Amino acid sequence: MELLRSNLSRVRIPEPTNRIYKQECCVSFDTPKSEGGLFVDMWTFLAFGKDYVRWNYEKTKNPVYLHIKQTVKPVGEDRPSKKPTRLAIGMDGGFDNNESEYEESYEIVILPDYATLPFPSVELPEKVRLAVDTILMAEGAERKEQVAAWTADKKNISKYAMDLVQLDNGVIVPPTGWKCAMCDKTENLWLNLTDGSILCGRRNWDGTGGNDHAVNHYQAAKYPLAVKLGTITSDLEGADVFSYPEDDSVEDPLLAQHLAHFGIDFSSLQKTEMTTAEMELDQNTNYDWNRIQESGQDTEPLCGPGYTGLVNLGNSCYLAATMQVMFSTRSFCSRYYVDQSLKKAFETSFADPAVDLNMQLTKLAHGILSGKYSIPAAEKDDMANAADLSLNAKQEGIRPRMFKSVIAASHPEFSTMRQQDALEFFLHFIDQVERLHSQDPLVDPSRSFKFGIEERLQCPSGKVAYNQRNDYILSLNIPLHKSTNKDELEAFENLRSKKHAEGKELSADEIVRPRVPLKDCLDCFSAPEEVHDFYSTALRSKTTAIKTAGLTSFPDYLVLHMRKFVLEAGWVPKKLDVYIDVPDTIDISYMRRNGVQPGEELLPETADEDIPLADETIVSQLTSMGFNYLHCQKAAINTSNTGVEEAMNWLFAHMEDPDINNPISKKAQSSDALSSFVDQSKVDALVSFGFQEELAKKALRASGGDVEKATNWIFDNPDASSSASGNDVALPDGGGRYRLIGIVSHIGTSTHCGHYVAHIYKDGRWVIFNDDKVAVSKKPPIDMGYLYFFERLE
Repeated sequence: MELLRSNLSRVRIPEPTNRIYKQECCVSFDTPKSEGGLFVDMWTFLAFGKDYVRWNYEKTKNPVYLHIKQTVKPVGEDRPSKKPTRLAIGMDGGFDNNESEYEESYEIVILPDYATLPFPSVELPEKVRLAVDTILMAEGAERKEQVAAWTADKKNISKYAMDLVQLDNGVIVPPTGWKCAMCDKTENLWLNLTDGSILCGRRNWDGTGGNDHAVNHYQAAKYPLAVKLGTITSDLEGADVFSYPEDDSVEDPLLAQHLAHFGIDFSSLQKTEMTTAEMELDQNTNYDWNRIQESGQDTEPLCGPGYTGLVNLGNSCYLAATMQVMFSTRSFCSRYYVDQSLKKAFETSFADPAVDLNMQLTKLAHGILSGKYSIPAAEKDDMANAADLSLNAKQEGIRPRMFKSVIAASHPEFSTMRQQDALEFFLHFIDQVERLHSQDPLVDPSRSFKFGIEERLQCPSGKVAYNQRNDYILSLNIPLHKSTNKDELEAFENLRSKKHAEGKELSADEIVRPRVPLKDCLDCFSAPEEVHDFYSTALRSKTTAIKTAGLTSFPDYLVLHMRKFVLEAGWVPKKLDVYIDVPDTIDISYMRRNGVQPGEELLPETADEDIPLADETIVSQLTSMGFNYLHCQKAAINTSNTGVEEAMNWLFAHMEDPDINNPISKKAQSSDALSSFVDQSKVDALVSFGFQEELAKKALRASGGDVEKATNWIFDNPDASSSASGNDVALPDGGGRYRLIGIVSHIGTSTHCGHYVAHIYKDGRWVIFNDDKVAVSKKPPIDMGYLYFFERLE
């Protein structure tokens, strides 16, 4: 006790603003359920597993810890599983994870000798008792960041509900016997609340569902609200009302009145259909794996190093699938597992390792690759039987909560519990890793994915221009006209038309999808393409140029993104239901480009008299709205200084252009002198502000030599800092032959809904990583990938 009293200065009573970690170790995936329990630092409130608490003591000299240990409560009888009624976790009616119940025990531990004192105890100093009570009563930081109760967004009142126009057309809707007015569908029917028409819902991407008659009716008539028949009961709050212009399920406070207009007595109706929210809930509890997993086949679960599953935190499958592939690459394995220990990462981390990206990446790598947490749940308590695992045994996996919190900190969408696009997450992740290594790019594992792209433009004069940029993914269009099964597709269309005329539905076995070879998708990337309104400095006029593209380097790992999601007329998103025939190995050597070729003549640089000047009145008005000065100049020039509105429209249309931040010409645009000369005194002024000289020159050229505008340009273009820092190193390069090592597949109508699964080629076999389920893949869906990961063959 005297030892504790002598260290009371290293004990704090938590304040409401303090982040308290008590459910997971900051440097490992140990929890209070682990063999050694969890040790909470009574000064920083960071938690550490048994094997790591001494590291914290050595680094901080904080000696007093609250030790939390959880042991399983004996259960007398099986708990019945409850069907969830809400899309929520940890709330009444939400998902029941059927986890065992645990008893918690506590004690005070004082390092370095691990002296222990029981808790609770009246003999403990009051400060310690208050501190422990506050820690135990507080909600853990891990739980807060998981959004302790993950709930679907509350429906908003539709802005069309209160003033909805209803036609006096005499329509009376019967209580039963509904059928689509345009086809024979009798399920998934929607009543339009303006004209009383009953039409079927949207067609699902796999051919099931309705025939789009309800949404087509809206597009023609613009009547905004519809209610799903079969969801209307005496409890009108449960009715599924959809607003087409708001593109969401909404609340209609006047629904009873709107239904009565068509003679509907809602008090007598019975529920016969699932609402949209219930269908989403059903998809979260009963995933349809038929398309991306070998359904109905007994799979052999896998455990051990490299076979650790990632528990779904709530629509986090996009993260799990991507990270499993990333840590199957040599570059990321070496950087965060082989070459970096947990201790080294902890010692170099910030004061709070829970928010240090390098620490959390190392923690995740060791969690996935060490095998420490990849132990079948059924066998964990009996390690003597670990060599004889039951095929039905399932590992618990790890929960990447801290990693998700850190990687999502700079991206508001990834911070939510909503489903996200795996491609967007991959690019965001790569960007964060690159930034993390900006001072030491030689050890940056993201470089293994980086490659150069060259675009060649040839105008009718025969002269050419070259543009080069770097990228991490090769995004490929899918040329459906190149499908290799045209005869089968024609027969299928005939069958579909016949069955539609007969009012029958196609079975899943009858559906035929186009098959397009990957080679044709790659060829599309390099194929000549017309560029209209290209300004030729040789002809001094706008003309049509021919653009071709290729790669200037071949990365260690090549990621191919299949553009399965396209926009149809009216900006309506559509998923291409297509198979891609992908071989085990590819050779893209023919896609290499080497810049200007012998005999080619480059288009001349822009002559002084050809450089149009931006109307400063337009530019100043746009910059006062918060737009970038250089962007405003380009907008004014490209709209011929017509006006502010035209320039603003151009800005919105070109914000994402890869060259939007490039200078208008190689010569700084200035009404005084169009010259590549940069005033050294202005460069020196920017350098005195702490900017590097090359970055200062680049900013001045892009800003017409104005120091203030150059300063704003630097802050508006943070990526320019790293490119001008002199830290750029040569891109990885080698031969053009690659082998397929990973696939991220997607099922669902949009990248922001549905589910992602990874298949990875490991140890001579394909393995499926489906969140925390890891198993041998008997029939990997290679032709259904959304992202394909290839490794270069040396």
